[in-house]
Amino acid sequence: MAGCGECCAATQAPNDRRWRRALWIALGINAGMFAGEMAAGLAANSQALQADALDFFGDAANYAISLSVAGMALVWRACAALVKGATLGLLGLYVMVTIIWAVWSGTLPQAEWMGGVGLLALVANGAVALMLYRFRAGDANMRSVWICSRNDAIGNVAVVFAAAGVFGTGTPWPDLIVAGVMAALGISGGLQIVRQARAELARSRMAPMQQDEHRTRSTGIKHTVRSIIYPSGTR
Repeated sequence: MAGCGECCAATQAPNDRRWRRALWIALGINAGMFAGEMAAGLAANSQALQADALDFFGDAANYAISLSVAGMALVWRACAALVKGATLGLLGLYVMVTIIWAVWSGTLPQAEWMGGVGLLALVANGAVALMLYRFRAGDANMRSVWICSRNDAIGNVAVVFAAAGVFGTGTPWPDLIVAGVMAALGISGGLQIVRQARAELARSRMAPMQQDEHRTRSTGIKHTVRSIIYPSGTR
């Protein structure tokens, strides 16, 4: 039944009431988790938790943008998705920089904080991902929201494993490796969103040209038919 699910998702209107309600709920969850997880990441010296907190921040901003353009023309929704894709990629690059700094400083994160907060974040992101699952095959704007939620849920599972790794090895490497994977997911997801948004922008530009071409062709056909019915000099 996967095909049916994708078909149903693709027919969702960009300003659907269920879509907007889901975004408002997701916005509240992500904004709250960003503040809590960033504080916990700084307290625990965990790059993985800070990377995950930045994802929550990016998602909250993305949901706010999606709400602001819901119901607008495709070109505006595609532009919003383009901004979101670029933001997601930049956040991934930022996390890469923090990883390099953590390697240089050599601080050891607190595994207990990582595990507890990681589980809480997994519950939050899992709920948001399930709520937004039906919209995963919509336009670039809808798809970008689904990709962000999916990536975050995967990242939370990795954070929990990283906490176990830090606890078992007594080194920061599991934390840094997971942060690196999450950064790569962010960059990859951002590229996916940007590619689809650019394709939709190209289609939105072509639509007026195709309409003009259709009108010109229709006018030419009408003129040809008129000249056949009314040859020159017969009227």
